[in-house]
Amino acid sequence: MEQDRLHKIALSMTPGVNATVVRAMEERSITPSDFFSMSMSELFRALGCGSRFEDLARQEALFRARRELDFIDRHSVQALFLTDDNYPHLLREIPDAPVVLYKLGEGNLDASPAFSLVGTRRCTSYGLNFTKSLVADLSAYYPDALVISGLAYGIDAAAHTSALENGVATAAVVAHGLDMIYPAPHRDLARRIIAAGGAIVSEYPSGVRPFQRNFLERNRIVAGLSELTIVAESEVKGGAMSTANQAFSYSREVVALPGRSTDITSSGCNHLIARSKAHIFTSVGDLLSLMQWKIPAIGVAPPAEKPLFPELEGDMARVYNLMISDRRPMQIDELHSGSGLAMPALMTALSDLEFEGVIVRLPGARYELA
Repeated sequence: MEQDRLHKIALSMTPGVNATVVRAMEERSITPSDFFSMSMSELFRALGCGSRFEDLARQEALFRARRELDFIDRHSVQALFLTDDNYPHLLREIPDAPVVLYKLGEGNLDASPAFSLVGTRRCTSYGLNFTKSLVADLSAYYPDALVISGLAYGIDAAAHTSALENGVATAAVVAHGLDMIYPAPHRDLARRIIAAGGAIVSEYPSGVRPFQRNFLERNRIVAGLSELTIVAESEVKGGAMSTANQAFSYSREVVALPGRSTDITSSGCNHLIARSKAHIFTSVGDLLSLMQWKIPAIGVAPPAEKPLFPELEGDMARVYNLMISDRRPMQIDELHSGSGLAMPALMTALSDLEFEGVIVRLPGARYELA
């Protein structure tokens, strides 16, 4: 068994080996051990591509794999091989699945429902509040759900943190080896994810640093592990767009939170919706209908749901319409002059909107849409 693990890891480290090669080997009953014992001419006859797997490259892969095997055993990391039973079944379906997925932690990557929540690092309270609210609502329906994201600043961190706060497992897909955590300030978040029964996963062996190209490659794993990818906020060229496009290419469902046409952080979401690459998010109920996930067990109360576009009347509607026309924190004097309300009526409307969770009070007598 030790040799089998060694050869599987070494196979993933051999230049030219990818999911297509591994699947071809399985069809022809060529084991990872066979790969390292067969000559180049034998591999060429069996796979039609043996000339790429030179003896020197294979020996170097074996040398690196021995070091990696020592690392993963010392740190309780699992190496999940593409054709093994413990490899995540949704990830196995994608054409460019990683040959080996390294996993730290006990999180069940085959949990259902499994959904990813991604977005920009430079998010606003609009995206943050949506992320927290959505995870809270879905976790109330599905306590065994898996929330997947990329451990980055902004929406990613909010998704992981909200999962922890609501008692559901979360998996972070990172763009480097598991001998480090990037960004460094998220080391504590990573530890909390592991302690809560989640997982940190990567296709990269120890020693691999977070190069820019790794993040784009990582995004396909986020999409591949997920039944559904949800984009909270993103610019048109944001990293979350890569994840959404990958999910779309895998025929997985994509949902995006709409925003105003003038909001840069919503431009990517609007772009996906306009090009029919993502469904527009309107409510949790519509999301559940889209996914046709199993109805919660009898006795599980549905979560209280706040509509995306609240139906307000009177003074509350006047203040809300003013604030949504310019989605930024507004001073009390701006609200007073813009709404035309007397100050007592304005303060009553603001208190009611805050109570309903429509707005948030900020320091300095400022208010912002929740």
